Amino acid sequence: MKKHLIPLLAFSFCIVVSVSLSAQDSTNIRKGWTFGVLPSVAYDADLGFQYGALTNIYYFGDGAVYPDYYHSFYAEAAYTTKRYGLFRLSYDSKYLIPNHRLSVDLTYLPDQMCDFYGFNGYEAYYLPDYSDPSSVSYRTRAYYKFKRDLFRFSADLQGTIAKPWYWNVGIGLLYYNVGAVDVARLNKYTKKEENKLPEGVGTLYDYYVSLGYISPAEANGGLHPYLHGGITFDTRDRQQNPRRGIHADAFFTYYAGMGDMSKYNDLKFNAAWRHYLPIIPDRLTFAYRFGTQLNVAGNSPFYLNTYLNQLYMQRVIYEGLGGANSIRGIMRNRILARGVAFANVEFRVQVVHFKIGKENFYIGLNPFMDAGMVVQPYDRVIKDPRLAPLSSVNPEDLYDESRLYAPHLSAGCGLKVAMNDNFVLSVDWATALDKQDNNKFSNLYIKMGYMF
Repeated sequence: MKKHLIPLLAFSFCIVVSVSLSAQDSTNIRKGWTFGVLPSVAYDADLGFQYGALTNIYYFGDGAVYPDYYHSFYAEAAYTTKRYGLFRLSYDSKYLIPNHRLSVDLTYLPDQMCDFYGFNGYEAYYLPDYSDPSSVSYRTRAYYKFKRDLFRFSADLQGTIAKPWYWNVGIGLLYYNVGAVDVARLNKYTKKEENKLPEGVGTLYDYYVSLGYISPAEANGGLHPYLHGGITFDTRDRQQNPRRGIHADAFFTYYAGMGDMSKYNDLKFNAAWRHYLPIIPDRLTFAYRFGTQLNVAGNSPFYLNTYLNQLYMQRVIYEGLGGANSIRGIMRNRILARGVAFANVEFRVQVVHFKIGKENFYIGLNPFMDAGMVVQPYDRVIKDPRLAPLSSVNPEDLYDESRLYAPHLSAGCGLKVAMNDNFVLSVDWATALDKQDNNKFSNLYIKMGYMF
């Protein structure tokens, strides 16, 4: 556990010494520019230790809209010890175009060891020995993996219907390059012989492809321009780290398939409700979120079903369901289906407030519980007979179809260190309540911001 505290301490220190080019009066209102250049240091139970650099530049102007900002610029370049890359540029403003919010995002996410646990949640049996590096039956680090590189561009615009109702439109592009784990490439950069992956060992992804559950067209990825539009209801008191109000949205996203993926045109529907209830003003907030993503028409390639659509980008990646951005404590992409639902419930406690120089800080805690489930399953049951002889479980019990719609649950607690209500260091600990969702009891996530 001590090694996990190193990035936390480093990140906290860098927040304290961040460069500030701004003014502040006696009422703690921020003015001008705040500019921080920080190491992109984080930890994720699924992705490993992250190292790189980031900057987040805010312009508060005369402070009239504080704690909101006039302009936000964000840039980050990082890599993790589990072969996950993160390269992002983004811009966000409600003032560049008067009375409209514009968000632009350009991101590249290479992932040599992306998680793949099969279709339909609990219907795809998880064998812990296959993901335990200490297990003699290997399959381990690569069996539940595949290669997934994602390039994303999005431009989203929000306007006012009549406050608190807003309309949203956006265009974007997702390019996926997917395939089997490139064992030779990974071994090339592995110095210790005992840490190298064995050649010729099939993965669950390979098995799905060989049986046609993943079609030849979608097995390599593809180019998907998209168009989305919907409505938002927003009564939050602030955009970042709200204390009270409701933020709800409902929208449709149409994806087009290009080239070999031309038959994969589909329409998805998303809805989410986020509610922030102040119990003790500026000290204790009860926050909850529930949402769904459904396939309304057409065919969607499996990799697009691992992506949670958003009206505008606030995080680097929205993968579902499972992991730091959706259901903490449950393995990333554990719940993969045509349609899913999810929920998050947490208390946000601000334990202590203090100042360092001109900067306003608080330290907080947030106990939470997360959940997700399949609501639109794939219409085929996937049974991998190779699992049976390697498991002590009765082969007939490996495929419990009665649990298809059972909820996947996790619980945990987070530590928050916030600067000026906009820059929040988040350290979450979580555990899955069912070992089929994660055999590890302790899962740590060190990120930026609240999850919702």
